[in-house]
Order: sequence, then C-alpha cells, then structure tokens
Amino acid sequence: MNLLGHASQDTSAALVPVFGHRLPQEATAAVLLLHGGRADALGPPPRLNLPGLRMRPFGAALLRDAFHDDVLVAHVRYRYRGWNGPNAHPVADVRRALDELRALTGPVPVVLIGHSMGGRAALRAAADPQVKGVVALAPWCPAGEPTAHLHGRTLIALHDGADRVTSAADTWSYLTHAQSAGARVLGVEMPRGGHSMIRDAGRWHRITTEATRAVLADSVLASGESWAGNPRPAAAFPALLQGQQ
Repeated sequence: MNLLGHASQDTSAALVPVFGHRLPQEATAAVLLLHGGRADALGPPPRLNLPGLRMRPFGAALLRDAFHDDVLVAHVRYRYRGWNGPNAHPVADVRRALDELRALTGPVPVVLIGHSMGGRAALRAAADPQVKGVVALAPWCPAGEPTAHLHGRTLIALHDGADRVTSAADTWSYLTHAQSAGARVLGVEMPRGGHSMIRDAGRWHRITTEATRAVLADSVLASGESWAGNPRPAAAFPALLQGQQ
C-alpha cells in the first residue's frame, strides 16, 4: 500500500483499444493516445474521466483515415491521475503500454499523441527505441524538461496561443531545445481551441491525423522548412509536409 492507503500496483493492462477497434497482432505500426491529468493526484482517474473522453474523437479520426487500416490505435491507461513530481507516473504507464505492445506485435514503429500532461509524458517516453515521434497537443512543457533523448525523433506540436492552462511559449521553447538535441520539429499555432481543443475540434482532429501519418511515413518537413522558434499557422498545414506543397 502507498502512503495514502491506495493499492500501490494496478495490474490491469495499460494498452486499451480505441472503442470499436481491436489490437491486431499483424499491425505494421501503432499510435498510442495519452490524455491529460493533474500536476499532483495520487488517486486513480475517475470513472467519468473527462480528459480521457476528450481523446476519443482523436482515436475515431485516426480510425477513419485509410492510411491507418493496418495501424493499431490504443489509449494508455493511467494508474494515477497526476504527474506527481519526480515519480512521473504517466511516463511509467506509457512504458508499460509499450512493453505490452511489443509482446503483442513485436517491434513496430510507434507515434505517441499526448494532450497536456499526456503530451509531457509522451515527450519523456519518446526515448523508447520504437517511438518514431510525438504529436503533442497543448502539451505541458515546463522549463528544464529533458530533450537529449529526442535525437532522431520527430516532434509536431499543436498549441493555441490563447491557452490559459499550458503555455504555448513554453512549447515553442521546448521545440527549440529539442531541435538542438537532434530532433526534427514543427510547431503549429492553432487559431482557437484553447486548452480543451473543443472549439474548432475538427481542425485539431484533422491536423493531428495528418501529422501522425506524416511521422509514420517519414514525410515530415518540406524542403527548406526548419524550426526557427516561431510556429507556423494551422492554415499552412499540410503544405509544410514533404510532397504536400
């Protein structure tokens, strides 16, 4: 038992298929969705988990995309609701999910899609050799986050500058550090949506799906495009990708 009296270990699977989807052993790639949470909360996510519900339409959009017919799409189940300081609990859950994925399909390329706290967890967990890249949605990127492990990875971050929960400026700064560490990065400034991504949700879903396809296909940055600290407008997407100009 932990100090709060909760069970210290949840043995349930960390890899949960998107509703209406299966976990195919013959998958050629995988996309894992990570919802948001709280900075500190040692209890489990509630039964009515609104951050988790917010990620369901992203999973549905991925399943509607023909490119993803042979791609496993799943959510990561968290044992704890919060990040919880140096424990970084959701990162451990992503690692559990990646281990379960390897046991199911063998080594396949993976894209992590994370919102808010889930974006921070995805970026941390991208050290796993199977992870090709991360699509970070309004991620929580506090100063001092490590980036050395991101060499060779692709990061595409979507953020509304009017977000009052997580800072878009922090996201763009994180991308600068990640590029210095050898990551391929692209920042996309969303015109609306705030932190919840509910307003103009269809645009968030569409760009996330296009970005995921691009990461898996290694067709990320168009010729001449490089990160210089300033995000590109959402209207320019997907023209920023190779073969889309």
